[in-house]
Amino acid sequence: MCVVGEANWDFALFAALLVFSVVSDVTASEASSSVKISGSFLSLVLAMVFLGGPPAAVIGVVTIAVGWFRWHDEPHFLLNNLVAYTWFPLAGGLAFDAVLDATGGGRGGWFHLLVFGTFMFALAVNFLIIALHRVHLDKGVTMVGLVRKLVIPVLPSELAAALLAVGIAYLYEQVGLAAIALFGIVLFTFQYLLGQLLLSEQRAEDLERSGEQLRARTKQLATLQVGVLSAIMHTLDLRDKMTARHCAAVARYAREIALAAGFSEEEQELVHTAGLMHDIGKFIFPDRILKTDTKLTEEDWQIIKMHPYQGAKVVRQMEGYGPVGDIILAHHERVDGKGYPRGLKGDEIPALSRIISVADTYDVMTARDSYRKPVSSFEAIQELRRVSGAQLDGHYVEIFIQVLAGRDVRFRHGEDADFDRELGIEKRVQDYSMPVPPVDGTPSVEAAEIADQPGR
Repeated sequence: MCVVGEANWDFALFAALLVFSVVSDVTASEASSSVKISGSFLSLVLAMVFLGGPPAAVIGVVTIAVGWFRWHDEPHFLLNNLVAYTWFPLAGGLAFDAVLDATGGGRGGWFHLLVFGTFMFALAVNFLIIALHRVHLDKGVTMVGLVRKLVIPVLPSELAAALLAVGIAYLYEQVGLAAIALFGIVLFTFQYLLGQLLLSEQRAEDLERSGEQLRARTKQLATLQVGVLSAIMHTLDLRDKMTARHCAAVARYAREIALAAGFSEEEQELVHTAGLMHDIGKFIFPDRILKTDTKLTEEDWQIIKMHPYQGAKVVRQMEGYGPVGDIILAHHERVDGKGYPRGLKGDEIPALSRIISVADTYDVMTARDSYRKPVSSFEAIQELRRVSGAQLDGHYVEIFIQVLAGRDVRFRHGEDADFDRELGIEKRVQDYSMPVPPVDGTPSVEAAEIADQPGR
């Protein structure tokens, strides 16, 4: 053993701590681009306590120098690490010796408390040197931000490491160099566990960041889709004002029925959107069907019966609007099974589709810009009750009649403000992800029967 000043150059202990420090550093894992998980700090603290500041500083410098061949740090980072791993071991060792001398030495509880304090002091000096360098390099980085990023996540594990240092110091006093073998096992186990901890935190942050990006993208996409929907409806309004106003009216009535029937707010929004788009498939109609009152041919009826399928097909192209398409596809089905395009009956028809059928039938009969002479609300209600249980769902018919009797929900087809107000409801970003009874397969138009429905 050779003592130089306050330094204790015990070769065996020095060599063991040097090996553990270097191996720990070169086998460390990176939790992120700015955090490297290494147990070399434990070796350096034990060197400060039992060898003194100068030997600890030598171990620190050698550790960083050898580690460069593994990590290939940029020159300025290498220089900063060399400065840090020179000064915090030196400062920690000198501080430990100074306090120990001032208190009269000894190896009792005070000694072990001092080991713990040395660990935390050296940790603070190391962080300060590294942080000042980071702040100097990037003016957008703050000390507070670095504390949150580099210190707080590892503080519990560093406190545990400080207690480990105290335990190893106690064992070394009791059994000598043999305790260092145990220290090696503890060191690499600690390093592994700490690495896994920070890696899991990093993955959690990455997942959260990905989730935020996904939510932002989803919101942008939904906003775009709502804009497309509004543009489609205004385009339809330019080509066929009657159909566009009819869709807006059906959307309003359907929403009111769903509200009175106790459906959730999400389902109310869903049926409103489906109502707005339920006749979007009429884009396929030639003008002789869309704009004239001439008698329809069998070929014309085959085209008409395709519009629920075509409308559903268009809507399903928009991400997340599959349930809307399912409702549109079934809005001309009848509860007695004589509707189209699939001939579904009763509960086979989605409930929201049955609601739209009631609203659709009522508006076709009462609208002033309908292709047929409008009837009064009283006459329309009588007709709704006549076809209740055969064409329409009787439960939703009666609910709608109660809604009409309760307050004025009429859609004023001649007013642009009424039309634009109904489209404006869709400016809210919606998530149409609730389950709707699926209607699978392509409808067989040839097998479908013509519905006995007042509307087309």
